[in-house]
Amino acid sequence: MSMPFYVSPEQLMQDKAEYARKGIARGRSIVTLEYADGMLLMGENPSASLSKIGEIYDRIGFAGVGRFSEFDQLRKIGVRYADVKGYAYSREDVRAKALANSYSQAIGDVFTREMKPLEVEIVVVEVSDPRFEGHEKNSIYRVQFDGSISDHAGYCVIGGSVENLESHLRASYQKDQPLGEALQLGRSTLERANGDGRIPAEKLEAAILDRNRAERKFRRLPADELRGIFGA
Repeated sequence: MSMPFYVSPEQLMQDKAEYARKGIARGRSIVTLEYADGMLLMGENPSASLSKIGEIYDRIGFAGVGRFSEFDQLRKIGVRYADVKGYAYSREDVRAKALANSYSQAIGDVFTREMKPLEVEIVVVEVSDPRFEGHEKNSIYRVQFDGSISDHAGYCVIGGSVENLESHLRASYQKDQPLGEALQLGRSTLERANGDGRIPAEKLEAAILDRNRAERKFRRLPADELRGIFGA
């Protein structure tokens, strides 16, 4: 009688983590930046039809890297979660923190219980709204492939080359910078992951959560608007 094949739990977790990291590293990074009037989400995306950045609810945005089918499914789940909670309670009760915690639990459960982990890393952001108590600050939450969750202030990077890009942001980021400067910084940061090669505006996906907009704060920035800001 042959002995069953045995892998220690520690080795199994390490193998899962390595598998997920490799899948995520193949994707292009996404940068989140706070600017004077809200939040900027920006990434290199040659595809015109597959969006890495999306709207979850009135003041909440989402971005993902890794396997598109997996993080896009998470985005849709988040939209349904927010719609149900907003309908059952009130729109002001839909918060990024609760959504990020739900994502953390779901992603962590898959990592622990399933053979194949999700090859995803996501960021959930919420723009502040001083009209409501407890909503005075922006929120940025990063959720990794194993369900690990962390909150960030000012900026956040997901995807490959995180350490290199965060080092650049630490040296260059300024609080309350205007949108144009935030876009320039986001572009230069993403170019570091691209070997400092220039990324044309049409290959950038960018969206903002503008607290000055009525009701829904999310707005995509088209390539023509980006070219006007970059001057090229």
